[in-house]
Amino acid sequence: MDYAVLKKNFENHRFHTSYFETTEEAAAYLSDQIKGEKVGFGGSITAKEMNLFEILGKNNEVIWHWEQGPDARIKAKDSTVYILSANAAAATGQIINIDGTGNRLSESLFGPKRVYYVIGKNKLAPDLSSAMDRARNIACPKNAARFNKKTPCVVSDDKKCYDCNSPERICNAILILERPCTGMEVEMVFINEDLGY
Repeated sequence: MDYAVLKKNFENHRFHTSYFETTEEAAAYLSDQIKGEKVGFGGSITAKEMNLFEILGKNNEVIWHWEQGPDARIKAKDSTVYILSANAAAATGQIINIDGTGNRLSESLFGPKRVYYVIGKNKLAPDLSSAMDRARNIACPKNAARFNKKTPCVVSDDKKCYDCNSPERICNAILILERPCTGMEVEMVFINEDLGY
């Protein structure tokens, strides 16, 4: 992970950046930065692996549908801070997320004042094209398998995207975030570990 390149390119796109060697350091930083807030979570294996729900729950009201059920998606719309990861991040300064329900995408675009993306080194790609390839052919098939879907990307031998029309498809919306939306502060929290899918 070349943090100097990531910092330059993402900050040139008006994202804030921070870098940590370990998940523990990153979680401690977020715990220090986020206090007395209403914190919403997007579906994120990375956030789960970092124990962020429990850590941030000590000093904040936390909302996560993985822990509190589907109604939490609606409650998260009122959050002041939103935590999620990405399916891929291009070193050129773009974030790729593919979603089935859309709550993760909508909250990352509008509503919270601050958004934090927690990004392990495995999520990084050199450019936008390779980031899209990573999102479609690595992250999404693994997520579909996690949800026990019977989509072509799960049941095929190569575990790649077939751009299917399956009723179980979880790839219904693709977001390429070039810059933070107006009125939002977005920070990329880069972690030098493999995290999530």
